[in-house]
Amino acid sequence: MAEVWQTFRAYIDWTLSNLTPLSVVDILLVAAIFYGLLYLIRGTQAVQLLRGILLLVLVVVLLTNVFQLTAFNWLIKSSLSALLVAIPVIFQPELRRALERLGRAGLLLTRPSSEATATRVITHVSRAARELSERRHGALIVLEQETGLGDIADTGIKIDALVSSDLLETIFSPQTALHDGAVIIREDRVLAAACVLPLAENPPSDRHLGTRHLAAIGITEQTDAISVAVSEETGIISVAHNGRMIRNLDEGRLARILHTLYKPRFGERFPRWLRPEGGSKGSLPTE
Repeated sequence: MAEVWQTFRAYIDWTLSNLTPLSVVDILLVAAIFYGLLYLIRGTQAVQLLRGILLLVLVVVLLTNVFQLTAFNWLIKSSLSALLVAIPVIFQPELRRALERLGRAGLLLTRPSSEATATRVITHVSRAARELSERRHGALIVLEQETGLGDIADTGIKIDALVSSDLLETIFSPQTALHDGAVIIREDRVLAAACVLPLAENPPSDRHLGTRHLAAIGITEQTDAISVAVSEETGIISVAHNGRMIRNLDEGRLARILHTLYKPRFGERFPRWLRPEGGSKGSLPTE
C-alpha cells in the first residue's frame, strides 16, 4: 500500500506541475457536463441505480489496477461493449425525461426554501387528512424524501401546484376524476395525482387493511417516502414509513410524526447522493 500511495502522490504532483489555465477550463467544462447529467436524473430512482454502478466501477478499477488480475482484466475488457449497450436500455426512462427537461427554460434554477416551508407542508397535509377523515373521503398522500419518485409520478396526472389543504381536499373529493390514486408531494409542491403505487410485499396481518393501505406501505418498502392514508370506510388516518404503519391518528399526532420523519431537501442544487447526510433518519415511533 505504501508503494501505491507514493505512486498516487507522484501522479498528483505531476498533474499540478502541468496544470495550465486552459486545462482548468477543460476540467470545468467536463465537470459542468457531468453536473448537468446528474441534475437531469435527479428526482428518480435511477439515482440509486447510478450509485450502485459507480460503486461497482470503483471496485473493478481497484481490483484490476492494484492486484493485477489478468483473467479478470480480460473479462472486464470483453464485457465493456455489452455494458455500453446496456446502459441506454437501463436508463431509457431517465434519458427520455432528460430530453424533455432540456427543452424547458430555467433548467439550472432552483427555488429558495426553508424549514418554515416544510412546516407549512406538514400543516396543510395534516389539516387535509383531518378534513377528509371527517367527510369519509379516502386519500393517499406520499411525501418524497431522498429517493426520487419521478417514475411513480409519471403513472398519474401532472399537477405541479403549491401544496394546500384545499387542493388536497379537492383532489380526493369523490366527485373528481383524480381521487382514485395517490398524490405525490415533492418539496412544497403537489407533483402529480392519481398515481399508481406498488403494493406491499410484506403486508401486515391486519385483514381490515384495503388496497389503499397496502399501497401506502408498499411505496415505503421500496423508498424512504412517507405516506399518509385516510380510510374511506372508517375515516381512520394512518401514516407509513419504512414498511411500517401506525393507525388511529388525529391531526396533532400526525403532524408530530411528520415533523419527526419528513426531511425534504429544499432548494439544493447538487444530486442527493453526492451530499453528506444531514443527520440520522427518523423512524416511526412505537405506539
